[in-house]
Amino acid sequence: MNIRRPLLVTLALALSGCGTVNTVIRGDDVTAKNLKEWRTHCASLPRVYSGAVYNFCILNGEPNPTTDAPGAPAAVPFQIIDIALSGVLDTLVLPYTVYRQVEDGNIELH
Repeated sequence: MNIRRPLLVTLALALSGCGTVNTVIRGDDVTAKNLKEWRTHCASLPRVYSGAVYNFCILNGEPNPTTDAPGAPAAVPFQIIDIALSGVLDTLVLPYTVYRQVEDGNIELH
């Protein structure tokens, strides 16, 4: 049995929810739309360590107990793990995010 394919699919799914991927790779409009949907109280995100801040914003959002959305209480352990992983990835992309912070400023959400 080939284990590489399921491993790659699992890795891709895990990274698709990663805060760093959502803020660095995807566009600013997608980030703003996602955080608005999760009813967070954040007005903007700094680009430096934006993945970790993104996850803190999700945790700061209004609870949504009717769905499995990231604002739901069941997603809290996932968000805490994702904060740690996003911190590592944010550190790796730090030169790029510092440049973008200087050039473009914060990611405005409202």
